[in-house]
Amino acid sequence: MSKLRKLVDKIKPSFSPGGKFEKLHSTFDAFETFLFVPNTTSKSGTHIHDAVDSKRTMIVVVIALLPALLFGMYNVGYQHYLAIGQAAVGFLPMFWYGFLAVLPIIVVSYGVGLGIEFVGAQIRKEEVQEGFLVTGMLIPLIVPVDTPLWMIALATAFAVIFAKEVFGGTGMNIFNVALVTRAFLFFAYPQSMSGNQVWVRTKETFGLGGGTVVDGFSGATPLGQIGTSTLPQAQIVDTMGNPYSLMDTIIGLMPGSIGETSIIAIAIGAVILLITGVASWKIMFSVFAGGALMSIIFQNFGPDTAVANLPWMYHLTLGGFAFGAVFMATDPVTSARTETGKWIFGFLIGALAIIIRVLNPGYAEGMMLAILFMNIFAPLIDFYVVDANVKRRLKRVSNK
Repeated sequence: MSKLRKLVDKIKPSFSPGGKFEKLHSTFDAFETFLFVPNTTSKSGTHIHDAVDSKRTMIVVVIALLPALLFGMYNVGYQHYLAIGQAAVGFLPMFWYGFLAVLPIIVVSYGVGLGIEFVGAQIRKEEVQEGFLVTGMLIPLIVPVDTPLWMIALATAFAVIFAKEVFGGTGMNIFNVALVTRAFLFFAYPQSMSGNQVWVRTKETFGLGGGTVVDGFSGATPLGQIGTSTLPQAQIVDTMGNPYSLMDTIIGLMPGSIGETSIIAIAIGAVILLITGVASWKIMFSVFAGGALMSIIFQNFGPDTAVANLPWMYHLTLGGFAFGAVFMATDPVTSARTETGKWIFGFLIGALAIIIRVLNPGYAEGMMLAILFMNIFAPLIDFYVVDANVKRRLKRVSNK
């Protein structure tokens, strides 16, 4: 590590103001601060001396996402070989197939997003902001594996420019950038994000995983099956027609967005985020509490539809609910920041997600819109929490 430090120090003058490559100073700074914790501090105003900077926090989140990513890769291969009748090929072929299928999505996500970030930083002569380290990993995990790469590139560019850069960059955005990417895909190309996805990669689909054409095959997600059911009770089944149990939904070997199917993998990531203090347990818990309560209400008093009659446990384990509660709702930039506000913010996300699922059968997911909607109201929630605290303290002072 000392040799690497000496090498970086040796070439640093060339990228500093007045050096041969000064125009690439922002790029070099991003590289240096990615490898080493900066030894500089604020010169004025309130600041905290701490070795944990934004890059380190973002890297912790990326590590927490790895279990969901790795399981998602395996699940992609599992769904493929299951559909073509070769489910006995073994773990390694399934994982390798999924790895090759998912890798191009990751490359496109980071390539487009970081490319825009670096170009913007060079033009403004500012530091490269590190927020996309997490966003670049979230985007591949919340899209179906057969989403065309050009759509992902277009949606990523739109989200980075219009949901982040125009607001001032990392820390200034109102909406979760990864969810804006998914929202763009959902509204611009609904057929590719409807939840009725073909999970077998076709020969026409670009990707390193290759593919096999399966005539008449449609691997609808469990929520997609429930949302399109005309019966008051619906049984969710796999691609072979076998019913899913609650444990199956927890394990996650089912169609869905790449990183959202396994509750076990998501729970491992949640533990990492909570132990390191990166995410708020209050937001996580309240999202699940709000979702469970609203599910029970609809099950007892709601319309006689399949999605309304779905037991609350399944609402929490299916679709992107758990993934959104752990990795999206807890985004420190776009969530509530007061301690009381976190409870309110999370609870309303969980409740609203179930309301959207039940009352809008055309969109069986709900979590994406719920979080984006509450992103708008997070500052308002914090304002009223702080205002209430101020009034309470003034009242105590006036009574003395």
